[in-house]
Amino acid sequence: MKSNHPQSDRRTFLKSTGAIAAGLLATQAVPAAQAQPTTAAAALPASKLMPTRNLGRTGHMVGIFSLGGQGALERPNNEAVAIPIIERALDLGVNYCDTSSIYGGPDRWSEQYFGKVLKTRRAETFIATKTKERTRDGSMRMIEKSLQLLNTDHVDLWQLHDIGTLDDVAQCFAKGGAMEALLECKQQGIVKYLGITGHHRPEALIDCIHRYNFDTVLMALNAADPHYHAFTDALLPLAVEKQMGIIGMKVPARGRILTSWEPPAVEKQQHSWEGQAVISTKPGTLNMREAMYWTLSQPVSTVIIGCDTVSQLEENVNIARNFTPLTNKQQAELTARTEPIQKQAMFFKNFDRANV
Repeated sequence: MKSNHPQSDRRTFLKSTGAIAAGLLATQAVPAAQAQPTTAAAALPASKLMPTRNLGRTGHMVGIFSLGGQGALERPNNEAVAIPIIERALDLGVNYCDTSSIYGGPDRWSEQYFGKVLKTRRAETFIATKTKERTRDGSMRMIEKSLQLLNTDHVDLWQLHDIGTLDDVAQCFAKGGAMEALLECKQQGIVKYLGITGHHRPEALIDCIHRYNFDTVLMALNAADPHYHAFTDALLPLAVEKQMGIIGMKVPARGRILTSWEPPAVEKQQHSWEGQAVISTKPGTLNMREAMYWTLSQPVSTVIIGCDTVSQLEENVNIARNFTPLTNKQQAELTARTEPIQKQAMFFKNFDRANV
């Protein structure tokens, strides 16, 4: 599929965004020489090795790698795997954890697992959760249960989950809509900050930002983004202008952007692209370091990635520790390499949004 953004526009954007990112990274990221783990440095607290950036105007300094609540952390009865991942993440200096009231289905396994760890390590964690309910009452029920499962009396960040269409926005901001719940809970001190999330289309998130001064935005950002309905075109610069905390997700596209990805059997591939099934028969074109470096070279505060194993978590943390910004040319080269696999790398922009 051809991009709906001319090449010249993409080059212009990458150049301008690169300049913004360069200034942001120069002032907020730990220099690469300091971030290199050594035998002597390994004994230091991992938080001193993880580069940090401002989470927008919240005042929170967040590690550039953060733990997502999917992967192993949303699977049923998976405590033996999930809990060690969360514990190890905190041990390594990860200080931002992301979950949602829908991760893990009706039992909300992701929040359950985080809650078991937060019971004793709450002070170490900036915890973010979400409501996908579009009404005030529905969202109030969601946050009440979230607090119970997370074993806390407050969450640091509560977000409107999966804002993908203008209809989503209209429902949330209508009388009796979810925004009423967010504002009430912030006023009561149940939540500290408010945010929005989305990965379907940028226009809906832009509309939200114009309606309310949200503290954060969680958006899909990977190296294939400039090819189709790019979040980097207008949404990302707007969030920078508003001094929002910007969290990148879908960095490896659930593995589909990676050369190590093995496509599942055709009958198990249920995602669609503009009404047609997306059948992937080949692996991606980037390795994990390239994928994470591309996103971290944008003006983001952090990236959240769900992990399946402790070793996978440790690999991601190590990549973040050693991060140095890519040049505009390097970013453009990685984006060009994703063009042949753009559909599978951005499956989330068109598939059934009910389960994400």
